[in-house]
Amino acid sequence: MAVRVLGIDPGLTRCGVGVVDVAGNRSARLVDVTVLRSGLDVPLEQRLLVLAEGLEEMLDRHKPQFVAIERVFAQNNVRTVMGTAHLSGVALLLAARRGLPVTLHTPSEVKAAITGYGSADKKQVGTMVARILGLTEVPKPADAADALALAICHAWRTGIAGGTLPTSGAAPEGGPAEQTPAQKAWRAAERGASVSAVPRSLKR
Repeated sequence: MAVRVLGIDPGLTRCGVGVVDVAGNRSARLVDVTVLRSGLDVPLEQRLLVLAEGLEEMLDRHKPQFVAIERVFAQNNVRTVMGTAHLSGVALLLAARRGLPVTLHTPSEVKAAITGYGSADKKQVGTMVARILGLTEVPKPADAADALALAICHAWRTGIAGGTLPTSGAAPEGGPAEQTPAQKAWRAAERGASVSAVPRSLKR
């Protein structure tokens, strides 16, 4: 039986939200993906309100069993980090109100789970997300692909859907991880195929 995970790539300007169903054999199916936005000229509290309403709509409509959020890391731009942290707090609160377990994943954990390497770039992550979900095109913008990657990563790393963890023994700081058959197939075909944009039906 599949489990449903909602992934959140927090950001005040663009917040990616992706929902996937993951089965015991680690196969994943896209349920929905969107990018919530708020204006730069709007007060912080109003921006958070707009994004919170969007998150609530996704939570209530798709009723996930688990929530995965990207862990906030310190960066040079303190203002950006604070905004992201504010939204992460909102997301944690909304999930808690619904009794949903939440897990924070670092970017390197997500990259290692999805591509097999913790130092993969965004293009590689997006390409792998499309292959895992059977999409003909990569979800865009990158926030959408990142949110889906978070959801898939959570199911695979924690084993909540059953089966063997594909990243057991992985080096969390960027070392190579044990790869799934899908990852091995992707790497074998990496030079011969590419995908570039999310289907129109998936755009928001």
